[in-house]
Parts: sequence; structure tokens; C-alpha cells
Amino acid sequence: MVSRLAEERPTLVLLEATGGFERAVVGAFFGRSGGLALVVINPRQVRDFARATGRLAKTDRIDAEDRCRDPGALEAEAIRPSPKPLPEEEIRALQGILARRRQLVGMLTAEKNRLPLATKLVAKRIAAHVRWLEKELERTDHDLDGAIKSSPALRENEALLRSVPGVGPVLARTLLAEVPES
Repeated sequence: MVSRLAEERPTLVLLEATGGFERAVVGAFFGRSGGLALVVINPRQVRDFARATGRLAKTDRIDAEDRCRDPGALEAEAIRPSPKPLPEEEIRALQGILARRRQLVGMLTAEKNRLPLATKLVAKRIAAHVRWLEKELERTDHDLDGAIKSSPALRENEALLRSVPGVGPVLARTLLAEVPES
């Protein structure tokens, strides 16, 4: 895909965010794009634009057909999104670890909510899974520590953020990963 785009030389490439699945494409694109501009756009913007132009149905097939006929030219012209530089490799790594941490916290919450309603046998298995998830969360937090400590810039920015009353490690690291330009 990246090679084909490089051959066609578009002025702007729009990529709809897909819950993190777009990250691999973005990484490949910036590694070999030859200077093409890429913008990852919010799916809500895409849907709202389609609705505004009279396309009310929403399916992956319809979206794909729309993109093939009009690969975002109208949207790019109307919305005029600005290409942003790809976050540094260390920020992308931090974002990945933080995304995994959020997943683990979600799984822990779900399992703990299931526990009171489970039968004795199932509760035993859920409890074992909770213990495993807690250990995995500890390992993930350790990975976050390592990512921060290995970067002087991240270390300095985290210290600055944590100097604000009420800002703990989770909030500071979330801000570092999700708002790296701050």
C-alpha cells in the first residue's frame, strides 16, 4: 500500500482511525513514505461528513466503496486536516504499553465484577485469572517505568507533570503518551 501510494504521489493521505489497528499502517507509512503527508482522522468526522453529503447507510463495504470512488478528496478539501509529525519511537512505545495497561485494567474490572456471581468452581478460576492479570499489570507498570527511565526527555516531562498536585504516575504517563507535544 505504501509503495503504491508513493507511486501515485497524492498530496495528502487520509487514514481513518480504527481503534489502534491503524498504528501498523502509520508506522510502515512513515518508515517508507518518501515525504507523503498522512493524517489519521476521527471516524466520527468521516461518518458526519458522509451524512452531510447524503450517505446515510454505514457499513464497511459502503465506506470502502466510497473511498474507492472518492478516496477522501472531498473530506480532505472540506475538513482540511493538518498532517502531524509521527510521534517519536519512544512515544509510540509508551502509547503501546499504556494501551495494554488500559486493557488489563478493563479485564481486571470485568473479572472482579463476575466473581461475586460465580459458582465455587468458576470463582476459583476467575480468582486465578485475577491473580495473573494483577501480575501482568505489575509487569506492564514495570515496562512503563523502564520506558520513562530510558528517556531523559520523558523522565523530565514526567517529573514536571508529577510536580502538579493531584497528578500521579498514571495520569502523568497518560498525558505523556496521548499529548506528547505538551
